[in-house]
Amino acid sequence: MSDTVREKAAASVALIDEVNASVLLDPGSADEIVSLENAQGSKAAEIKSRMAEIDMADTQSIIGFGSAAQAELQEISQAMLQDVRNKDVGPAGDSLRDIVTTIRGFSVSELDVRRDQSWWERLLGRAAPFAKFTAKFEEVQGQIDRVTDELLKHEHALLKDIKSLDMLYEKTLQFYNELALYIAAGEAKLAELAATTIPAKDAEVTAASEEDQ
Repeated sequence: MSDTVREKAAASVALIDEVNASVLLDPGSADEIVSLENAQGSKAAEIKSRMAEIDMADTQSIIGFGSAAQAELQEISQAMLQDVRNKDVGPAGDSLRDIVTTIRGFSVSELDVRRDQSWWERLLGRAAPFAKFTAKFEEVQGQIDRVTDELLKHEHALLKDIKSLDMLYEKTLQFYNELALYIAAGEAKLAELAATTIPAKDAEVTAASEEDQ
């Protein structure tokens, strides 16, 4: 194995260790939906902050309520989906087949350094078994190094995909938590409308009607 391939293999091992060392969040750690009346401290402040995004005079604020929660998640997932669509999964299998073919084509028995050359081989001036063995070995070693280099590239790409999936997993949990806040904010806003805003508007309409009479 060449020094270059060894260095790339060492880099891949380091990347594997990095991937294995990453600890994914437990799905059970995702926040449950907590109503505003039961929320405390920063949680209540976060719910009120999202309630403030709703402007009853602006229909777009109502239509787009909660869309910010999924924006980053959607961006990451779309990028990964596009990468998968553009990826050719065949080369790794082709490289493995190449290395098997190369090894099968390397016949040690045919190149036995202890066997005597036949008169036909001596007549044709063929190289001595040991010299032929050495030349064939170096040729096969070069082919295996090239295939190994290709496999390391595929491995590196797969490890990057694993890291991307880990990130998508974490972003999905964050999205779930953010969505829980928006649901709580939406429910609190509806309760506020039913308890104060709508009765106030109803009272204004009633008062205006009485004045007109």
